[in-house]
Amino acid sequence: MRKIRVLEMIDKPFLGGGQVHLLSLAANLDKDRFDVRICAGGDGPLEREAGRRGLAFLSVTLEKKLSRQAVEEISALLRQNEIDILHTHGGVAGFAGRRAAADAGTPIVVHTLHGIHYLNYRNPILRRLGIHLERRCSRLTDAVIFVSEADFRRGLKHRLAPGDKMRLIRNGVDVSDLTDGDTRARKIDEIGAKLRLSPPVVGTVARLHRQKGVPFLLRAAGDVHRRCPAAKFVVVGGGPLEASLRERVARMDIGRTFLFLGERGDAREIMSLFDVFVLPSLWEGLPLVLIEAAALGKPIVATDIDGVREVIRDGETGILVPPGRPHDLGQAIIRLLCNPAEAAALGERAKKEIPPRFALADMVAAIRSLYIELFEKKTSRIAAGIK
Repeated sequence: MRKIRVLEMIDKPFLGGGQVHLLSLAANLDKDRFDVRICAGGDGPLEREAGRRGLAFLSVTLEKKLSRQAVEEISALLRQNEIDILHTHGGVAGFAGRRAAADAGTPIVVHTLHGIHYLNYRNPILRRLGIHLERRCSRLTDAVIFVSEADFRRGLKHRLAPGDKMRLIRNGVDVSDLTDGDTRARKIDEIGAKLRLSPPVVGTVARLHRQKGVPFLLRAAGDVHRRCPAAKFVVVGGGPLEASLRERVARMDIGRTFLFLGERGDAREIMSLFDVFVLPSLWEGLPLVLIEAAALGKPIVATDIDGVREVIRDGETGILVPPGRPHDLGQAIIRLLCNPAEAAALGERAKKEIPPRFALADMVAAIRSLYIELFEKKTSRIAAGIK
């Protein structure tokens, strides 16, 4: 039996949540059954990480503004590599890739919505356009995966795809490398010394985009510093808001205590140095970083939004605050910094309860089963002479 050729496609080659999801999936599908390649718009950290894991990486043109040239380029790539299953991740890759797959005659197309971002656009015309495009693209799709129950319900509400094509497969995270060991502990100590970080440290790992709400963390920092003047803030991640956020920190004169570290390959080690992990997002699909923070036993403050509520139980495995409310965010951080026993209890409960509910093996097994189901259905139809 020949291997099923799968192409996992995403727009940007940085290492955000969608890219980590894609890498984890591609690396853990059984190699006896699947021949998996990764595709993204350009080279970057994703290509390097794919190479480290022994995964083939293909670069294409993928921009927000969809062009016929990009579709033709992707279509040619699908034909040349004789792809059986194209799995697109996120809006840009989903729109371009599914159109290209139709042109190339790719037998099976799967799409994952890592959060339904266009439903959160402030412009109602763009919201309606996103819904319209998703409905049209769903006609070219064999299955649409939603990573959280909340997004699945919203998909039904807005009729983003026919009900029989919609699948709920929650995100999963591999936390096996987060167990304490001498080598990892030494690396964490070295990073802390190099960055001159000493407790208390409040931190986040996030794409610097409006979605992640980092400006509200900046505004909360003032309240925190008045109560806990020794507190330091660390932001790991890059993105379109990075320059403006750095300028704002400089104007606030808190540059010595508010550090932007950019994109890092050692984000998990840096997270290990946090005394409080914060995720101030305005919307989410199902954030992987919360599962990682929980696996590290970190006390968590996050916003009370869809997706996050599926991970964190307020007052039990973390503290949830209303989105866009920097004062509430600051008060929750202060509460944990000033009550270390409560913070430790929340962190321990999160470590015990959250990672097992979002195991990578479960996610990979569900997607593997979907691939085989669709492949067998398609080959049966071909054998029967049905298009």
